Amino acid sequence: MLESTGIPLPAESLLILASLYASHTHHFAPEWLITAAVSGAIIGDNIGYIVGYQVGYHLLEKHGHKIGLHKDRLTLGRYLFRRVGGVGVLLGRFIAFLRILIAPLAGASRMSWGIFTIYNALGGLLWGTFYVLVPYELGSQIESFTGPAGLGLAAVMLALLGGSFLFLRHHEHALIKKAIADEKRREARKKKGHHH
Repeated sequence: MLESTGIPLPAESLLILASLYASHTHHFAPEWLITAAVSGAIIGDNIGYIVGYQVGYHLLEKHGHKIGLHKDRLTLGRYLFRRVGGVGVLLGRFIAFLRILIAPLAGASRMSWGIFTIYNALGGLLWGTFYVLVPYELGSQIESFTGPAGLGLAAVMLALLGGSFLFLRHHEHALIKKAIADEKRREARKKKGHHH
């Protein structure tokens, strides 16, 4: 929940660890972990949205760099919202640095709260379920590790996590360039509009 409000905390790692722990000790049931993950994500995002909406952009521009939110990433966030809207909220949940910013940015960008809520709930649900069930399954498989299924699952999980991280690292700069160009075009259009 705290991570979704805009505080850079390692929610994903915590979920994976908790799920692995649960699969080995059976101290918690996976469905409770999913409930906690999903409700935390949704509540946190709504708080983040309200914060973004109320104190909005200026604050993010002024202090964002302290949480890894330099100006370029803010531009990237705005650009993604304009291009993909709700889908951005949904997908952003799976992207490490964007997950922290999605909700405050959606609020600051004045995205419709209804759309935000629908996609946010869907994203939270998918994210929470995925990051609990996959490690939980893995944890159960690791004990037996009989057969290729467990190994295959472990490989897929690692590839997905590593791949999404590398993809973003690699594409972040290209996306930021696009986003900045897009902002400049918009500003130029605005200026034109004023002159007419």
